[in-house]
Amino acid sequence: MSEIYDPLRRKWVARTPEEEVRQSVIAWLRDVRHVPAGLMESEHDFMYNRRHYRADILVFNRQLQPHLLVECKAPGVKLDAAVVDQVVRYTRVLDVRFILVTNGVNTHFLERRADGSGYDYLEEIPEDLG
Repeated sequence: MSEIYDPLRRKWVARTPEEEVRQSVIAWLRDVRHVPAGLMESEHDFMYNRRHYRADILVFNRQLQPHLLVECKAPGVKLDAAVVDQVVRYTRVLDVRFILVTNGVNTHFLERRADGSGYDYLEEIPEDLG
């Protein structure tokens, strides 16, 4: 199997459809949205209900607190309510303001409500992601 370089983990990883989506999002965040690589982390480990999980990409704000959680799926994976619910569960541990879920074809962007009661879908992605 071929490999693709992950600049955040600083290593070559297996080139899977999901990994290609992840690397595309990293490049977009870095090159288009100007999020410094130092504020992003691939495969961020965390515990939830005594189980080990990994966030595909976690973006920190300038105060180094989790700000944006990115979940990447392979292009053939449908982004249904179950996928979004999975990511929202992660936010119980990773207290983020924004969530981005993508399969490289379709993308959903959500923002936490001001009262903290949940997340709402956004039509546009805000400028300040880092």
